[in-house]
Amino acid sequence: MSAVLSEPAERIAPMRPEDLADVLAVERVAYEFPWTDGNFIDSLRAGHSAWTMRDSGGGLIAYAVVMIALDEAHLLNLTVAPACQRFGFGWRMLEAMAENARGYGARTMLLEVRPGNVAAQQMYARYGFVRIGTRRGYYPARDGREDAIVMRVML
Repeated sequence: MSAVLSEPAERIAPMRPEDLADVLAVERVAYEFPWTDGNFIDSLRAGHSAWTMRDSGGGLIAYAVVMIALDEAHLLNLTVAPACQRFGFGWRMLEAMAENARGYGARTMLLEVRPGNVAAQQMYARYGFVRIGTRRGYYPARDGREDAIVMRVML
């Protein structure tokens, strides 16, 4: 009996400047208040841990940006293309970001999430994140600003 190993259907790789057109296209479809090209460029220049997940044909499935400082990682952005949501890609990307952060010595990971983003909150809670606070007026919103739920997990 022989086993056949195959490449995974998706590939996670460091985000490069050449990825930004695809990343921004997904960002603009996924969010009412998307990150700008400047946000991503600044993150890359700052040396944040930024990654993309692409399918075997090169299509962008997801991306993430993590800031790592000392023993703490801060998940700044984790986005799955709307057409690819609910297939486990967010979970796989989250696992990859946590593993990467551990590799840099991070012991905890923090994130902010909109109160209305229940699906993301549920995924983070399943992963082990717990709510630790609220950041008042953190996100832009139609009627001014919206609070953010702050969550943390021990890595």
